[in-house]
Amino acid sequence: MSDLVRMSVSIEKPLFDRLEKLVTDSDYSNRSEFVRDLIRNYLVEEEWNTNEILLGTISLVYDHHARGLSEKLTHQQHHFLGTALATTHVHLDEHLCAEMIMVRGRGKDIKALTDRLQREKGVLHAKLATGTTGKDLLR
Repeated sequence: MSDLVRMSVSIEKPLFDRLEKLVTDSDYSNRSEFVRDLIRNYLVEEEWNTNEILLGTISLVYDHHARGLSEKLTHQQHHFLGTALATTHVHLDEHLCAEMIMVRGRGKDIKALTDRLQREKGVLHAKLATGTTGKDLLR
């Protein structure tokens, strides 16, 4: 690990108490690890405002009986060639399916693909989980 730097932070007591509860409830071994992860999460969110190559996962829930929906979902992914890396398909019940699509590309393209998939008739829910390639977290 890189050189550690110690810092002091002043916050109001009620906010500190909430921080302590968050650390305890999330099973972190110490406050420093929790704060480091908060900072990393913020950095990943900021990365989505850039033109960098990013990673994410699109989760879909849809009615597989909707006419032609599977083909439309596949077509949308082909429209963003190279963005969809892998897809996992799960049968939830007799009518509903879930798909998780791992994606890589520019944030605006990944968001556009998510929006297009969400708009298809029969898609009940689409959610993008944003991620990162991690290279900027090492700097």
